[in-house]
Amino acid sequence: MPVNKYYSAAFLAFVIWGFFSFALKPLHHYPSLDILFYRVFLSVITMILINLIFRRSVIRRDFTYFKNSSLKQKRNIAILTVGGGLFLISNWFVFIYVVNHVSVKAASLAYLICPILTTVFAYFLLKEKLSIWQWSAVIISLFSCILLSFGHFQDIFFSLVVAATYAMYLVSQRKNSQMDKFLVLTIQLLFAALVLLPFYPNYSGAIPAEPLFYSCMFFIVIFFTIIPLFLNLYALKGINSSAVGIMIYINPIITFIIAILYYNEQVTSLQIFSYLLILLSVIIFNERILFPKKLKAV
Repeated sequence: MPVNKYYSAAFLAFVIWGFFSFALKPLHHYPSLDILFYRVFLSVITMILINLIFRRSVIRRDFTYFKNSSLKQKRNIAILTVGGGLFLISNWFVFIYVVNHVSVKAASLAYLICPILTTVFAYFLLKEKLSIWQWSAVIISLFSCILLSFGHFQDIFFSLVVAATYAMYLVSQRKNSQMDKFLVLTIQLLFAALVLLPFYPNYSGAIPAEPLFYSCMFFIVIFFTIIPLFLNLYALKGINSSAVGIMIYINPIITFIIAILYYNEQVTSLQIFSYLLILLSVIIFNERILFPKKLKAV
């Protein structure tokens, strides 16, 4: 694959997400729900300001498109947007809980198996076809998950929940392609914020007073939400989604290395072997893109 500014943008986005635990771990003594409340509310405010200040032409264009759409199209856009918001907010909450209360390794595993889960869901829900190589990769990944579940059922359970919620988000959004992606994400988070708002008074803790909380939240909102999303959007202007999809594996690999080297999480030889099997399944799954066959001269 040729290296250019679009590939660099996608690569940088997933490298940034690989270090997400650095901003989350210092907040481990805060309830996961509190972190979710503030991440959603602050992200919504920031994204609305970005849209209103820099993207008013996009808002006008998409509003005109939606207004002129048929009733069926409007209903589909609304269902996919709202449903996607529910999947996304579920994924964020479980991911925060896993990093702070289960293990960083479990969060890493979730995003190793997420792309394959996405394809399996797409096969059954969207009737997308899988090659023999891709089915082989799915079977290898499943076998790896079974190995990882031995003695670590909690890790594998939460990893699958995180992966499944994000996979369902991606699958649900494949058909939601008529509207601008960043604007759709803003609407989804606004919907999520409205859903969470009634629960905030009764289920939130005391308003955080530590400067550390707001420092970490600033990094979570700006550097681990807004900037990577912008980089992904920019990357998709110049390269296809399958090329960006391959780079998602940069995230869990960095996270897994950080879990071992920085957080000193214990890992067994069986876990290492299972992770290597998952990486093998990733390579097999993407063999057509990673190892394109050269065209024979006529």
